[in-house]
Amino acid sequence: MAAKKKNTEPIKHSLIPEHKKLSEKEKKELLEKHGISVYELPNILASDPALRGMDVKPGDIIRIKRKSPTAGVTYAYRGVVNG
Repeated sequence: MAAKKKNTEPIKHSLIPEHKKLSEKEKKELLEKHGISVYELPNILASDPALRGMDVKPGDIIRIKRKSPTAGVTYAYRGVVNG
C-alpha cells in the first residue's frame, strides 16, 4: 500500500482567515508591548490545517487577520503548541 502524500499547500477558502507566522522581531515586540509570554496566548496546534506549509514549531506566534463588518479588520494572536 502506497504512503499518503502530505499536502503542504496552504488552505485558500473564504471562511478561513489569513494566518501569518510572526518574525522573531515581531514576536519580541508583541510580547514586550503586552508584558506576556507566548504561553499566555491562546493556543493553536502545529497540526492545524490553516498552518499548512508555514514551517511552524512550538513557541511560534501566529497572527490571524479577520474581516469585521463593524471594526474593519481585527487581529488575533495564537501561540503554537505540539499537536
